[in-house]
Amino acid sequence: MGETLFIAHRMPFPPDRGDKIRSHHLLKAVAELGPVHVATLGESAADFAAEPLLAEVCASYCLQRRPKLIPAGLRALASGKPVSLTAFASDPLRQWIEDTLEQRAIDTIFVFSGQMGQYVPRSFEGRLVVDLCDVDSAKFEAYAHQRTGPRAWIDEREGRLLAVEERQLANRADTVLLISDAEAALFRSRTGHVNADVVALGNGIDTDLFDHQATKPEAALMQDRGPHLLFTGQMDYLPNVDAVRRAAMQLMPAIRATYPSATFHIVGRAPSAKVRSLDGLNGTRVWGEVHDVRPFLAACSLVLAPLAIARGVQNKVLEAMAMARPVVLSPEAATGINATDGEHMAVGSDDAALIERVIGLLANTISAQAMGAAARKFVVQEKSWPTALAPLAGIMGRAAQRDRHAA
Repeated sequence: MGETLFIAHRMPFPPDRGDKIRSHHLLKAVAELGPVHVATLGESAADFAAEPLLAEVCASYCLQRRPKLIPAGLRALASGKPVSLTAFASDPLRQWIEDTLEQRAIDTIFVFSGQMGQYVPRSFEGRLVVDLCDVDSAKFEAYAHQRTGPRAWIDEREGRLLAVEERQLANRADTVLLISDAEAALFRSRTGHVNADVVALGNGIDTDLFDHQATKPEAALMQDRGPHLLFTGQMDYLPNVDAVRRAAMQLMPAIRATYPSATFHIVGRAPSAKVRSLDGLNGTRVWGEVHDVRPFLAACSLVLAPLAIARGVQNKVLEAMAMARPVVLSPEAATGINATDGEHMAVGSDDAALIERVIGLLANTISAQAMGAAARKFVVQEKSWPTALAPLAGIMGRAAQRDRHAA
């Protein structure tokens, strides 16, 4: 049985943000198929504290500290490369990868996130699987259209350069993975014919972990009158920042006109200055990082996710649905989940529609509870991690080996 080199742009432990949740479950699934060697970058104290957990999963690993962003950005401008590549470029990690490929029987490289394709040597002749998750170049193009001045130029440059990198990877790889059928179709439309098979491999959700019946609601929310609206996510991530600003500034005034005590709770690490400035505005409360998001989900009246830019599948939506919360969201945030509007979630195409769906659910608790129950049932049946990752063995060329091992 061959061995796998798994290269990830962020440490897959702890699985505490969207991309790390996906890489965490992918890594564990790959490890079940045979020996795996991991090359990855850490950013926080929590990343390095979780190093023993990484060691338990893999045959060997290299965990290096991610380069600082500002020097990486300057190097990108000087070299003509995307910032996304220089921001994850590490000479020690590259050397470890080269040594591992020379010393171990690696027949498959699994690249998680396009930034890490730079580490695959040109001389490697084995199977190459690249999980782009979503089409980053399109995301930066969307940013550029929303911005002005230098920021728009930087985003336009990043989108243009990443599009070239994505196509080059797709011509080197055996398989390119995207997180949804919509992202896969978008990628095909932008790249045209490439050598790789372009395949959708969706996210799952741990419904045993995210279970409202096994979670004690957050006391701080239960003590207040409410209703309580909730948004969760990494709060220095631009689409999340724009979404909560939209909610606090454009949606909450109309919602509070009907429900004056309604509160919009923003929960997630690293809130940017723009997010922190929302605290106290139109019933908005910024919590920042919390020990566990599940009690907040269990206590809220509904989850509000008005994202204008949402690539792939939103883990925050799956988590809320697993916790039996009604979710009011934009069409962008609903992409890739394949749930039914009006039964499993409530989609609003613009501000007025989002406000109407929120007020409607707050006014009818029986309907809200029924939607939450239907959402939970849907994710339990359709969105478990084993179900989502069932095709992985075949993609990795490990199906036959796993079947022989099981026999």
